[in-house]
Amino acid sequence: MPEEAAAPPHRPMRADARRNAAKITAAAEALVSEQGADVSLEEVARRANVGSATLHRHFPSRRALLEAVFRERVAALCATADGLLAEPDAGRALTAWLRAVATHAVTNRGLGTALTHDGSTEFGESCHAMITAAGDALLARARAAGAVRPGVTTVRLLKLVGAIALATERDTDGPAEAEALLAIALDGVRAR
Repeated sequence: MPEEAAAPPHRPMRADARRNAAKITAAAEALVSEQGADVSLEEVARRANVGSATLHRHFPSRRALLEAVFRERVAALCATADGLLAEPDAGRALTAWLRAVATHAVTNRGLGTALTHDGSTEFGESCHAMITAAGDALLARARAAGAVRPGVTTVRLLKLVGAIALATERDTDGPAEAEALLAIALDGVRAR
């Protein structure tokens, strides 16, 4: 029986290819924040100062590019939560993270919906699980410090922040309006 051919060894990406991928992702992230998830891929390539073929070589589909943008944003949000675990005031740490979640949600401008519109939910569920786990750690500290009222859960907080982001998504100054509404909502979350 003939031996199966071994897969060629995986070569690391060249430095210029890594730079191009990073430029494309950064351009896509900025354009999604400005225009929403249905931004033109040609515009992304123009903003990144690369050709369309280069964009498609790194991201063979719109979904692949949007997932890369969303994955980076989720990783940054989770890193923010990890950093806030060192904040001495557990209530302040949770509030700061929820503000970061609101900013994350407002700047996504339909990105989550675009990634789940075709019925596939695995990617979205994975990201949601990461965000929830990050929030759980902060909420546990806030709960132990008596900084939040009973019945508050991470999932409820995320729904609240998501609803605020959705309500302000089309506002001229969505982030500022989201911040104002979040301040009102967080007052109701605090322990009395």
